[in-house]
Amino acid sequence: MAERTWWKRGIVYQIYPRSFQDTNGDGVGDLEGIRRRLDHLAWLGVDALWISPIYPSPMADGGYDVADYRDIDPLFGSLADFDRLVGEAHERGLKLILDFVPNHSSSQHAWFRESRSSRTNPKRDWYIWRDPAPGGGPPNNWISNFGGSAWTFDEATGQYYYHAFLKEQPDLNWRNPELREAMFDTLRFWLERGVDGFRVDVIWHLMKDPEMRDNPPNPGYTPGQPAINRLLQIHSADHPDIYGVIAGMRKVLDGYPDRVLIGEIYLPIERLVTYYGPDLTGAHLPFNFQLIHTTWRARDIEALVREYEGKLPEGGWPNWVLSNHDQPRIAARVGQAQARVAAMLLLTLRGTPTLYYGDELGMPAVHIPRDRVQDPWEKNEPGIGIGRDPSRTPMPWDRSPNAGFSSVEPWLPLNQDWHSRNVAAMRDEPASILTLTRNLIALRRERKSLMVGRYAPVLVTDEVFVYLREAGDERVMAALNLTGDPQTVHLPDHLQGGHVLVSTLAQVPANPVGGALTLRGHEGLLIELTRQAA
Repeated sequence: MAERTWWKRGIVYQIYPRSFQDTNGDGVGDLEGIRRRLDHLAWLGVDALWISPIYPSPMADGGYDVADYRDIDPLFGSLADFDRLVGEAHERGLKLILDFVPNHSSSQHAWFRESRSSRTNPKRDWYIWRDPAPGGGPPNNWISNFGGSAWTFDEATGQYYYHAFLKEQPDLNWRNPELREAMFDTLRFWLERGVDGFRVDVIWHLMKDPEMRDNPPNPGYTPGQPAINRLLQIHSADHPDIYGVIAGMRKVLDGYPDRVLIGEIYLPIERLVTYYGPDLTGAHLPFNFQLIHTTWRARDIEALVREYEGKLPEGGWPNWVLSNHDQPRIAARVGQAQARVAAMLLLTLRGTPTLYYGDELGMPAVHIPRDRVQDPWEKNEPGIGIGRDPSRTPMPWDRSPNAGFSSVEPWLPLNQDWHSRNVAAMRDEPASILTLTRNLIALRRERKSLMVGRYAPVLVTDEVFVYLREAGDERVMAALNLTGDPQTVHLPDHLQGGHVLVSTLAQVPANPVGGALTLRGHEGLLIELTRQAA
């Protein structure tokens, strides 16, 4: 049952390890830092921490260029540090989810060094190599997600290798059975160390068109967009052969109790839901990023929820994400007042929420001076606002130097308001977004209706979205005002009566809920309705 499955009833908390806590004085977060801050996660009430890549890496793309899939980069610590972190997380009742990056390795990985050594090397086919086009140049028109051609010529062997991202990130060939089994063994390596699941990076990229056909032009492309948008990626990603690969990963995890497989998928809903796989043999949770990209209007959000709920396969469990390490933070998109409403939305919709570190503080986008930019995408395509650094800045813990994150200047700048927007300052403040987030998590844990109950729409206007969560005779209603002006809506007769559990604003209205429900500007209310007679 859903309430007995931790990844259905629980809340996932994403940690970008470079930015959570530094303990060795190099300005970069580490595993020991995460271990020392586990009590914050337990206090907050989340159920699992997901850690972005910590493998050995040249760091051409912040660790998403993996040089060894079965070790820890010294920047973050050691395997012993990792084992200690897993053990202490489990002691606190926290699960640990590891990032898995199977689409590409680092060009410095031993596998790739062998692969590029000669055309006859046994590992040549572990990567994607092709001859030049008949007239010379790259084999096709595929574009790197970070700009420029997705093909790099290797002078020594006279062929091009494919890389969906940086040239330092050659794509692995998942059509090769030996490569596939080596990656499955990597999953087993970490599962044996106690990892509770994996978030699989760019899972929809793993299988490409075997004929390597050109991608067609994107008719919706306009100058100023990232170069990757110039073409429709119909041959370089989301190939139907992917489902067999994911089923293979799922089979590995199914050999261990209570594990979860999460897939990173930036696709429309109708494609996203196919990644649950035939008969739910795919990812347990194909990541749903739709809230990141939808317009922040009540009717648009209600329509999104309705479409998603309607297209889920039978038995498929929903999930929701507001922010992550690749996208602007929710407070940067909708403002501080609406970030509080967004927290109520995230933590009361049906399905598993993922909370990005710092969003419990309402962390804003942080200005990154040109000379401190770290993101390779921003360096490759400067000036069009695609840099991801503003969402990866250090966690502010207190008012001590460098916000308690490090004893030295951090690798990225702190948020400008860190003296007041930090965990210590907000933890005991009744009106803070941190307190609100913790209270919402506690309510979600206490009430089965919020944790695993049914979702039912109530009403939507241009400004207000109201929905019901119910389990048995327990009913909780969320009413969200997505504007700064007061709004009044009229509730159906059967949803009148009850009391407010929490408001996103400081003071909770004391009046019973009647037919006319008035919401203050930027207010969300969570209302426990009168229990229905049996």
